[in-house]
Amino acid sequence: MTERLHPDPRANTGAETIADRAKFIRTETLRLTRIAGAGHYSSTFSCAEILAALYYRILAIDPSDPYWEGRDRFVMSKGHAAIGLYPVLADLGYFDPAELETYTRLGSRYGDHPDMKKVRGLDFSAGSLGHGLSVAIGIALAARVKALTHRTYVLLGDGELSEGQVWEAASAAAHFGLQGLVAIVDRNGLCIDGHTEDVMAIEPVHERFAAFGWDVTRIDGHDIPALIETLEALPPPGKGRPQAIIADTIKGRGVRRMEMSLDWHVGNLVGEDYDDVMAELEAGLQPYVPYEPEPAQ
Repeated sequence: MTERLHPDPRANTGAETIADRAKFIRTETLRLTRIAGAGHYSSTFSCAEILAALYYRILAIDPSDPYWEGRDRFVMSKGHAAIGLYPVLADLGYFDPAELETYTRLGSRYGDHPDMKKVRGLDFSAGSLGHGLSVAIGIALAARVKALTHRTYVLLGDGELSEGQVWEAASAAAHFGLQGLVAIVDRNGLCIDGHTEDVMAIEPVHERFAAFGWDVTRIDGHDIPALIETLEALPPPGKGRPQAIIADTIKGRGVRRMEMSLDWHVGNLVGEDYDDVMAELEAGLQPYVPYEPEPAQ
């Protein structure tokens, strides 16, 4: 098997730095949404710690060599959260952060959903939901054919799990023994149509993946030490059971008015509302308390 030859300077990145980068993901999402006039706040906020842990500590990548064959692959199946991934790629040096000022503008490389043919550092072009796990299986099988040792990570939204293709893919991954495939489910409980358990129930989702032949871990998706411990304890790529991590998260985490609200899947904050939310994000995560809006006068 081909060894990973590139050094990884991020290997010792601590939880405090990852928490700072998760805050950066949230504040940049807020800023880019103002440029676009609308954006996916809450879906991005729920996976901010996941993205930060992956890109600032876990993934074997090299921004100076974005097409290094031995790199880990990341498939962002919930592509509507790309607004939070672009700033990370720019921050790591894949492209000039100034390019983000064109976000969603005519002719920009950076659309609402990611296009791997336009954006350096991407391994997947997302559009319709439900495809990411199938593509990740193809990537993992290609690694086996080429005798590569990289892992393939895929971030799934829990709303996607109501699509039959996801479970066909889950079955195939176990059948082919893709131990180097890691599916992370952003289990925030909401989708654009409502609560996932009302739209199409998926619980007990950890038992479902296990029944399909996966090794499954369930954790708090905002707990950075737990994310690091879980991701670093994964077995090495090879022939075996694929890996699933069910990350229980809070949609809209970090902004009280958005947390577990059905009103902020897509939105746009302006004026004092924008300033207030930016200040709230800059202050860092506070203990979660269900938001109860003040009654109308």
